Amino acid sequence: MSLEILGISVLWTFLFGYVMLGSIDFGAGFFNAYSIISGKQHILSKIIQRYLSPVWEVTNVFFVFFFVGIVGFFPKSAFYFGTILLVPASLAIILMAIRGSYYAFETYGTKGHKGYAFMYGISGLLVPAALSVVLAITEGGFVSIVDGNPVLDYWALFTSPLSWSIVVLALAAVLYISAVFLTWYANKAGDIGATKLMRKYALSWAFPLIVAAGGIIFELRFHRPGHYERMLDLWWMFGLSAILWAATVWLLWKQKNYGIAVWLLIGQFALAFYAYGVSHYPYLLYPHLTIHEGFTNEAMAISLVVVFILGFVLLVPSIYLLLKLFLFDKDYVEGNKKKKE
Repeated sequence: MSLEILGISVLWTFLFGYVMLGSIDFGAGFFNAYSIISGKQHILSKIIQRYLSPVWEVTNVFFVFFFVGIVGFFPKSAFYFGTILLVPASLAIILMAIRGSYYAFETYGTKGHKGYAFMYGISGLLVPAALSVVLAITEGGFVSIVDGNPVLDYWALFTSPLSWSIVVLALAAVLYISAVFLTWYANKAGDIGATKLMRKYALSWAFPLIVAAGGIIFELRFHRPGHYERMLDLWWMFGLSAILWAATVWLLWKQKNYGIAVWLLIGQFALAFYAYGVSHYPYLLYPHLTIHEGFTNEAMAISLVVVFILGFVLLVPSIYLLLKLFLFDKDYVEGNKKKKE
């Protein structure tokens, strides 16, 4: 395996970690807001707050690793993406700041404040929507080189069916991933009402997720035929992903083995995520930048790989301890932690 492939594989793994943890986090914030606005906070809010309190700050660690790594491994990416992503990236950062502020207001201020909860939930959905636009940009057709500098065609981007298909998939994935996880979490806490409601939300978003994923493949057929054909070559990975999706929905429908359903969910998204990444190879930004053209020197690459692997080795046990001490702790999950103390 070349250093270029190793480098992009490490980064793609960190990005996958951010997608999964971030989706649960963003979706939980939205469901919390929806429950307060719809008057169902007595069913959901306690369960969601138990999840958000210890982990809401952790998800961005994966994003920081990815952001630092993409510039470190592929220095030329800063030249191309630094300008064209100025608006969507700035928007995402502002939304993250707003989200963090309103989480603090809602958590440490007035409990159940509808305005704070609404801003926290909506900003959480807008973050993945803003970040997902980057995937559309990398497919090509939106960036031109003018006087040696990359220029983004905003009109083409925001009127492209592919862009909106990716945004819709991002939103559907966030809500589906979060709903499935929170169904299991509520069931583990023995909260029957929250389990039933989250299960209903999970099943509601299962079909839109698959439709949105199919919409992207359909749009790629016309927008970038080469990528579409490479995705067809990896049909078996997408097929296995679809089978795991069906198995997850079946377990939810039968109201059993929610923990297995979560693992099937992770497998489903891992297969689809890595299949998409492999089919996108070797381009970082089609047709202007590949992982080979924009790669750093060998010494820097080896150093980065070592640092990122060590970071991953430290990060995973830290997250495990966080989960063990809080999310998977029986007393904490059931809301008895403070009572015992």
